[in-house]
Amino acid sequence: MRQIAIYGKGGIGKSTTTQNLTAGLGEMGHQVMIVGCDPKADSTRLVLGGLAQKSVLDTLREEGEEIELESIMKSGVFGIRCVESGGPEPGVGCAGRGIITSINMLESLGAYTDDLDYVFYDVLGDVVCGGFAMPIREGKAQEIYIVASGELMALYAANNISKGILKFASTGGCRLGGIICNSRKVDGERDLLEAFAKELGSQMIYFVPRDNLVQRAEINKKTVIDFAPAEAQADAYRGLAKAIAENDMFVVPQPMEQDRLEDLMMKHGFLGL
Repeated sequence: MRQIAIYGKGGIGKSTTTQNLTAGLGEMGHQVMIVGCDPKADSTRLVLGGLAQKSVLDTLREEGEEIELESIMKSGVFGIRCVESGGPEPGVGCAGRGIITSINMLESLGAYTDDLDYVFYDVLGDVVCGGFAMPIREGKAQEIYIVASGELMALYAANNISKGILKFASTGGCRLGGIICNSRKVDGERDLLEAFAKELGSQMIYFVPRDNLVQRAEINKKTVIDFAPAEAQADAYRGLAKAIAENDMFVVPQPMEQDRLEDLMMKHGFLGL
């Protein structure tokens, strides 16, 4: 079983990328589980066809600790198993604790079955809070992929996340598997992401092109592969799934200083000026 955490700047498209990626793996015949680690509980919406899934924390609050696995896990397209950790009531408590509670609950209920090929943790934002770092801090996720684009703040967040991976590499055993470029169509984006990944000692594992078909699929509450399987964007997500399935490059990243990051932006990001 490969346990994989997906990180990236807020709003970069982690949940969309994760769901479309897992659809690609599911279509290939792999057994996959997604654990949504965002208080918004929106990490499985496309896989479940828009079904509003009750989160682990909401279920615990309403039903107490004596719950069944079926109460918090639903099956979606391609048989993908879906869990949402949820979060505390607004303005109260630490959202990161929802991740810890959820994973512990899933373990105790036997969710991590022997037939699972992949478990994906879709994690909110940067690794700045101990709770959100839990999947890698506790050794739950051995592989990390960072979703980024050619925008400065997306790369700043990716570099910051790499610092978190470096911090927990020796204790949790996590490794960076690569950078997933979720394209914004900015200048020099592909070259910039390749240079950025190389600077970290890693790789740009896949370049996902920008296409409005992704939004149309989301409006229809589906992954792209389910919504428009014959389109090029569906093939892009299949390519990403294949790249991750075949990946054998896992490194302890070497984050860069801010000045070096800005140098890369100047070199690759403003070629048209």
